[in-house]
Amino acid sequence: MKILSVVGTRPNFMKIAPLIEEFKKHKINHILVHTGQHYDKEMSKLFFDDLRLPKPDEQLISSGADVKGGKGADQQRAFLKGIIKAALERQKPDLVIVVGDVNSTAAGAEAAHESGIKVAHVEAGLRSFDKTMPEEVNRIRTDRISDFLFTTETSANSNLLKEGIAKDRIFFVGNVMIDTLLKHRKKAKKSRILEKLKIHKKEYCVLTLHRPSNVDNKKSFENILAMLEGIGKKIKIVFPLHPRTKKNLEALRLSRRMGAISNLIFTMPLGYLDFLCLMDNSKFVLTDSGGIQEETTVLGIPCITLRNNTERPATVEQGTNLLVSTDKKKVVKKCLGVIAGKTAIKNRVPELWDGKAAARIASILIKNMQDEK
Repeated sequence: MKILSVVGTRPNFMKIAPLIEEFKKHKINHILVHTGQHYDKEMSKLFFDDLRLPKPDEQLISSGADVKGGKGADQQRAFLKGIIKAALERQKPDLVIVVGDVNSTAAGAEAAHESGIKVAHVEAGLRSFDKTMPEEVNRIRTDRISDFLFTTETSANSNLLKEGIAKDRIFFVGNVMIDTLLKHRKKAKKSRILEKLKIHKKEYCVLTLHRPSNVDNKKSFENILAMLEGIGKKIKIVFPLHPRTKKNLEALRLSRRMGAISNLIFTMPLGYLDFLCLMDNSKFVLTDSGGIQEETTVLGIPCITLRNNTERPATVEQGTNLLVSTDKKKVVKKCLGVIAGKTAIKNRVPELWDGKAAARIASILIKNMQDEK
């Protein structure tokens, strides 16, 4: 059996790492394809090093310059699908695995499907029910054509069944991203990032920001800055700048205002271990990221999500995620409540988020693929 996995962005790396480890245990012939969608070459290398990922067998773009700018989601998917198809012709796998919800995910699934190759989607069935999000479109497109749909939470199972996906294609296995977190949490404790930034445990919060709805529009971005001006009066804010966010800060001429916010500490994008350490020791996390909602739930760290919806309801219903919206007054009030210890935080880990999701996936794939042969 020959399995080919498609990755393109940093969240993909975290999700594929435990699967690669399982495939090695079972001596499965595995091919790793990196589309190069993520255009920060150094950051890709840093994540590969931190997670001890093997060098990609196929590096389709040496830097993401061809896909980072000037291309809409449809154009980018079409471009990526074309280069992935060429890789499939060269490698001729029995199965293609795609993870998450980025453009490389949908492009990889479509390329495989059109080439007559079976598709497995890891992290299937998640829905924000907001089709203005490119990620939501990617999720739906990928799930419709996948042969194996591996889900992280029970809501995803329900979503897929409502959309008419056959029950025998859906497998509730847990969360591979949590496999990676649990494996590396102890090692991350050795990071010296707090010392480097001159901050102390529980005396700061972490901010991540990259969604188009928050950073592509000047009015929306100014709304975020107004929140930070209020929060920064009470606590230090550590802000690893996403390339998209940095670019828009400059393009929208908001750099000076951002730089004037008290207690705001900028950093370059961080590696996996440094960022995990930063989250694990924070008072709370402010984010518009999906994966961070899951990671903070397992870490037991309050997560204030700067969105009006989430495709990961288990993190709200069971975990530490506080889905607050982007209303400035509500966000600031919630942050101040967490700082003062007046906000109640749930702290249950969702079912099967136990570090064994990749093992379940490998077992299911081996059984099903062998049965077919």
